[in-house]
Amino acid sequence: MAYEKIWANEPDKLNKDELRKLEKDGLEILNDIEKYAKEGFESIPKEDWSLFKWAGLYLQKPKEDGYFMMRVNIPSGIITNEQAEVLAGIGKDYGRDVIDITTRQAIQYHWLTIEQLPDIYKRLESVNLSSVGACGDIPRTIVGNPLAGVDPNELMDTREIVEDVYRFFQRNPDFSNLPRKFKMSISANIHNAGHDRINCVAFTPAVKEIDGEEVIGFHVKVGGGLSAKPYLAEELDVFVQPERVKDVAIAITTIYRDFGYREKRHRARLKFLIADWGVEKFKEKLLEYTGELPSKGTCKLEKWNGGYFYGVHPQKQEGLSYVGFNVPVGRMNSEEWFDLARIAREYGNGEIRTSNSQNLLIPNVPNEKVDALLQEKLFERIKLEPKNFIGYSVSCTGIEYCNLALVETKERMRRVAEYLDEHVSIDVPVRIHMIGCPNACGQRQIADIGLQGVKMKTKDKGMVEAFELYVGGTLEKDIAQFNEKLKGKIDAEELAPALAAFLRYYEENKEANEVFFDFAKRVGLEALQSALDEILETA
Repeated sequence: MAYEKIWANEPDKLNKDELRKLEKDGLEILNDIEKYAKEGFESIPKEDWSLFKWAGLYLQKPKEDGYFMMRVNIPSGIITNEQAEVLAGIGKDYGRDVIDITTRQAIQYHWLTIEQLPDIYKRLESVNLSSVGACGDIPRTIVGNPLAGVDPNELMDTREIVEDVYRFFQRNPDFSNLPRKFKMSISANIHNAGHDRINCVAFTPAVKEIDGEEVIGFHVKVGGGLSAKPYLAEELDVFVQPERVKDVAIAITTIYRDFGYREKRHRARLKFLIADWGVEKFKEKLLEYTGELPSKGTCKLEKWNGGYFYGVHPQKQEGLSYVGFNVPVGRMNSEEWFDLARIAREYGNGEIRTSNSQNLLIPNVPNEKVDALLQEKLFERIKLEPKNFIGYSVSCTGIEYCNLALVETKERMRRVAEYLDEHVSIDVPVRIHMIGCPNACGQRQIADIGLQGVKMKTKDKGMVEAFELYVGGTLEKDIAQFNEKLKGKIDAEELAPALAAFLRYYEENKEANEVFFDFAKRVGLEALQSALDEILETA
């Protein structure tokens, strides 16, 4: 393999993380957790701290305090009732009642200690859940259609495909040492529930005539990713039938493992290999692994819904509905999760689904039970029809727990959104994403308005938390683009009123039902910059 040749002959080209992985594979940390749990956090060598990522764990800020953040993989965001009860119990017993839904449909805990991990893993395994591979240089959880199997807008049910691919990569030592993280989405939802253009590899719904029959399958996009240097994934000229999805996923991951860059960690994602090779060369290499694949068929993606499924909607199964709710910035507590599990059991089939907008759905609700479900007290906060700003706000973890973040985000985004809902009235939703560092876990780049945390020097207060503003992101078919930065920094304490003023400029100048992306395109970046300049001058 290409990467083995580099290791053997040119170790001086490897970055320090690669050299550490040569000494100890990330998955090996799983063999050490019981020992460390018995001996305490002080017994863990510092050089092993980073390896806990392979177990789905990051040390919180400050690392020396020994508290872990854990992500639990939820492929396609589908949670059984038994799993929901276990997830709620872990949050209650170990996570100080904080349970977050992430932008990759995972569940995230905080405040875990090394002594608690063996019991947490035992509980997760008892209901077929895992945190392994939720972080680290390894295939991550697979993002998919949260409505898989019940969706009138899907070409096919992708649950078995996602489960098969996910289980193949779980704890697989052949793929536990990739150059960096590797993110995959598989969805047959025509409204792009898998956010195709920001994943390393994405399988999207398509059809093609083969031997005189229309076959349902997938197109493949490769090389997407966010962080400090974002790239939109590009489409390969191949059509993949459902039974070949796993083969193609394995082949693409193998190419990345063997040919991905390992010299500089900040240039190690698949997106950089695709940018250098181009899609034609990558396709040629892919076919060496898979054999011949048909050329592209007809893409079936339509209007992008941003991952939002609010309201009551009919399923493909007659007489049943799914109900979509807003979880403000994705954060719930254990009591709410226990209540949610009860509600899903009483009114549906017990399932709960998470979406990449940090929200949730309850599927399989008989139509005659919908009204009673909506009367549950839980849905006074977790709303069916949220207001336009809190309902379309996304946030990363922020400085509260994250070692990389420069500013506080999660609660700030909630407070800012609530302020905007009180002071600004617009006839369409505005998607606002807030992130605390350039890694962009909150997916700032695809938002109507992206807010990126920075530090800013002021005359009277010294260094303060502040935000830069980006405008005009979308993953709409054929016009997908990342948002663009406006000049200037907004003091975090002034963020809510400054945003309100900026949005009032939009409100006063927009056309009826004109969404922010279309408005930004029509008036142009210069006009938006002038509006922000005026706000900053008077702040």
